[in-house]
Formats: sequence, C-alpha cells, structure tokens
Amino acid sequence: MRRESKKVKVGNIYIGGDSKITVQSMLNIPAHDIEGNVQQALRLQQAGCEIIRVAVPDEEAVKTVAALKNALTVPVVADIHFNHKLALMSIDAGVDKVRINPGNIGADENVKAVADKCRLHNVPIRIGVNSGSVEKEILARFGGPTPEAMAESAMYHVRLLEKYDFDDIVISIKSSNVVNMIEAYERVASMCSYPLHLGVTESGTERMGIIKSSVGIGSLLIRGIGDTIRVSLTDDPVKEVYAGKDILKAIGFDNESPKLVSCPTCGRTKIDLISLAKEVEDRLRDVKKSITVAVMGCVVNGPGEAREADIGIAGGDGCAVVFKKGEVLRKVQEENIVEELFKEIELL
Repeated sequence: MRRESKKVKVGNIYIGGDSKITVQSMLNIPAHDIEGNVQQALRLQQAGCEIIRVAVPDEEAVKTVAALKNALTVPVVADIHFNHKLALMSIDAGVDKVRINPGNIGADENVKAVADKCRLHNVPIRIGVNSGSVEKEILARFGGPTPEAMAESAMYHVRLLEKYDFDDIVISIKSSNVVNMIEAYERVASMCSYPLHLGVTESGTERMGIIKSSVGIGSLLIRGIGDTIRVSLTDDPVKEVYAGKDILKAIGFDNESPKLVSCPTCGRTKIDLISLAKEVEDRLRDVKKSITVAVMGCVVNGPGEAREADIGIAGGDGCAVVFKKGEVLRKVQEENIVEELFKEIELL
C-alpha cells in the first residue's frame, strides 16, 4: 500500500498522490557553461530522466535555467542555496520547481517573497535536508545529525512555508548513512502528507553508490514510502537515470520497460554469456515494451528455467536457440543470436 500524499504539479508532470514514481538527476557541468548543460540535459532526457535539476550559484547561472527551459520537454528544477533572489530570478526564467531550504535564505520577508512568487507562478518548492545541513540548535538538541534531527529540520522548514500559506511542497531528507536515511524518511512520512523525494546523498562512485541507493531507496519504496527518486553517483548522471529506472523495474514499479533475466553461468556454459547478456541489456534500453527477456547459458536447462520469460535465448556449443515462454522456436548460429532475439522482440 503506497503512502497517501499530496499531489504536486511540477511543470507537465505530478509528484505524489496517484502519480507514477519519477526518476530525477542533476547536471554536473559548470553552471555558466550553457551549451554544455543543455547538451547533457538532452542526453538525460533521452535516457528517460523525468526531472532535471541544475545548480544556480549566482545570477549568471540563471541564463542556463532559461536555456534549459527552451531546450527540454521535461521539468527543470533550480537548486538554490542561501540567496533568495536567485530563486525569484529562476522563477522569472521559467523554472518548474525550486529546491531551497527556507531557513537558510535569511529573514522572514525573504521566505515570504519566495513563497508568494512560487504560488503566483504555480512553482512548487522542494525542501532539501541532508545530514550536513541540519541547524546547529537542532544538532545540539539531538546530539548530532540523527534521523530524529533530520526529520525535525525538515519539519522546521515546512512550518516556515506553511506560515505563509504555501503547501506545494516536496521533501527530501538525505544522508550518506543508509540506515539513517531510511529511518529519517520513515519519520517524516509519519509526520506529514507531503510527497517525498528519496535519495542517498554522497553515496559514492558507480558500484557502491548504486548498491547503497538500491538498499535505501528500494526498501522505502517497497513499504510504500516515496514519490520521486534520485540515485546520486560520482559519475555521469546518465548512469544515475539508468540506475533509478532499474531500481523501479526491480521492484515492479516500471511497467513500461523490458526486464532482463540471465543465469549466473556455471561449468556447463559453452558461450560467452557475460558479454552476451551485457549486449542484450544495452540494446534493451531503447525498447519500450513491458516484456521479460531471458539470456541463458545452457540449451538443456535454459528454456525450462526461464519459461516465464516472454522471449529468450540460450547458448550452446557453437549454436543457440531462441525460445518463447519456455518453448524452443528454432536453432540459430551463435554469431547471429542477438539479431535473432531482437527480430522476435519486434514481433511481440
């Protein structure tokens, strides 16, 4: 059962309520490199990214926001810290959402100015709390950036916006500690009905970052907590998008993309199954069908073990078979096996 949450409009999509769980990423090109940011954003959009965030450290970077809005069809989020005027300028530039912490942009009139302008332009605000941004008073009260402290910090920022009758809010409470991240989100999920943006911050490079994000994000989604996700990696952000979509696929929340199953190989394998599976996986990224594709290493057991797959291949000794729902369709030459597989996928 998915947690009930407020439905918030972000550009041409929604976060929360009964809307699909979306995958986000953030550009990592220097903020003043307009063309570089646009090109990277287009790659992200092509990879399936549904919301793209860009850092806005100064007034010059607002030009990048405007360029992204002109180039993309997916929503753009302005990432703002400390300077509320940058949020106001980004809204004028057409941004679809603002990521800001109301408590760190100065006096109350600054918070009110941002809330009023966001309301006028139907721009939601994401409150972004992480273990390094918790206020000193809250840290002192809880003895450090504990899950309780992060949840309290998030709700403090929520109350600042609610004070000015603003409630188009999305919340993130990220930590590099997976256990703390899970507990912080669980706490906030029980304290309000705002949609939640899930992520493990500073999760690391590709391998460990994906592992930590899968554990943190996946365990919450399985329990119905979470409305949009970002896998944070020290790597190409396109890999973040692929990882996020794969997490959704692994737990059954993505019914628009193919699923790949493949055997782990053993002493009976007489084909380069590792390379074969990787090639099929790469080509499946461009397929938009809700199907299960199997890549098996043994002609004897492969079709039977993967009988639930819609279509599959199994390697042998110089030859291979294409099978459908466990039934062998035909034998093919080993070197033609991928092309024969995708011919069948086109027919499904």
